[in-house]
Amino acid sequence: MSVFSCTEPDMLTAELLGEALDSAPDAIVLTDSSGCILFANSQITVLLGYPPAEIVGQSIETLLPQRLRARHVVHRGRYGERPSVRPMGTGLDLFALRKDGTEVPVEISLSPIRGGEGRELIAAALRDATERRKNRLELVEAREAADRANQAKSRFLTTASHDLRQPLQALALLNGALRRMVEDPTAAEALAQQDQAIGAMGRLLNALLDISKLESGAIHPDPTDFAVGALFEELRKEFAGLAASKGLELRIAPTADHAHSDRGLVGQVLRNLVSNAIKYTAHGTVELRCAAGPRTLQIHVRDTGIGIPADQLAHIYEEFYQVGVASNTSREGYGLGLSIVRRLVALLQLKIEVHSEPARGSTFTVELPRGIKRTADDRSTTASPGVRSAPASAPLVLLVDDDASVRSATAMLLKVEGYRVVLASSVAESLEQAKGNPGVAVLITDYHLRDGETGIQVIGAVRKAVGRDLQAVLITGDTSSSVRDLRPDNRVHPVSKPIDADQLLSLLKTLLSL
Repeated sequence: MSVFSCTEPDMLTAELLGEALDSAPDAIVLTDSSGCILFANSQITVLLGYPPAEIVGQSIETLLPQRLRARHVVHRGRYGERPSVRPMGTGLDLFALRKDGTEVPVEISLSPIRGGEGRELIAAALRDATERRKNRLELVEAREAADRANQAKSRFLTTASHDLRQPLQALALLNGALRRMVEDPTAAEALAQQDQAIGAMGRLLNALLDISKLESGAIHPDPTDFAVGALFEELRKEFAGLAASKGLELRIAPTADHAHSDRGLVGQVLRNLVSNAIKYTAHGTVELRCAAGPRTLQIHVRDTGIGIPADQLAHIYEEFYQVGVASNTSREGYGLGLSIVRRLVALLQLKIEVHSEPARGSTFTVELPRGIKRTADDRSTTASPGVRSAPASAPLVLLVDDDASVRSATAMLLKVEGYRVVLASSVAESLEQAKGNPGVAVLITDYHLRDGETGIQVIGAVRKAVGRDLQAVLITGDTSSSVRDLRPDNRVHPVSKPIDADQLLSLLKTLLSL
């Protein structure tokens, strides 16, 4: 029986080892502790253009750009003190010098080798990193471009939230003033239709800005424990009139349950769902109710509307998609409500399901975590009684806005309604007006003013001047949940643009009655 025997180690000639190294995919250079090149394989020619024989006996620094040589001598000495198998220059951009004087980015791996007679040798494997460096730089550029795009988008949203709403605000208030001034039936009908068009413009603008804010990450949830019943009551007040105008019954079941999430954003989800249910229901009911589980709550919005065919369910959350409405026909709304709902549900990490049957109606179910009832939970945020305003026959309103058209339109509306009005456009002007009119009954101020001033500063200055915490209406173009943060106390009432004439006058009447 014969036994196979490996080639004896001493039969591995230097020539055979050289051929093995030449077949390696990387350029390999062997140096001694002084940096003298003892060996280079043929890949060094491919990478740097040097024939191996030409650089043997040269210093390793020959293969480096001039600007790096002195530093490399220091690093080489430190490596000799503590040699190990490791990459060279981790996290740094490394370059080698070609024979033609051009530079090439490289990756280098170092390995210590004990040579004959106890000599300490260093093997360096060099690899062309041109493509990898190019990809990395492209990735960095793409990330920087994305950051710039996000910053530009944020600037646009900030500008749009204020500047795009300003003319719409002026239109809404001027329309409200004119509707109270004209007596001709034809003119009144024209103004009523104009009011509807302005309202539609405002809803579309708000929806588009909401989607943009959600896409850009400008909205950040602020989860708290809140009473679902109080939120339901807000929805009842908001939608009861709309449902009744269509002959629908709005059923909102009482509930003592509490949820844990962002109350404002959950409210926005439910508003869109209830609004959608009313829009697609011609007769019957729209129902809102809450069912409690061990750890979660399920809020159901059910309608007896047209329903959704099974083959359309996958598309209902798409922008501008409306069930049963052709793209070229007249439509009610814009098909953005459910798109906003989808984004908000994802942002809040909630679950949403829909069950629907054509001609029988739909049920949307939002599942969210249960919350804990607080001892002082859900007290009314209505302002407590304080100093009453000037005589009800002619209450004085201080109006602050840096946009002349909006200021003029608002003043006209208030004067038509019987209010006395004094005007200002800045903190300094509002302070001067307050000192000259200490009997001012209520303050209305825009949030964003010129030169970085804000309505919060106006409120503080005016209150100090008149010596009391008078009621204030803070008008802002921001429709996100961050509006809540603009309310320093319960006598400041933030409202979003565009606010129409009826809303503003109704709010003023409420505040003056406190």
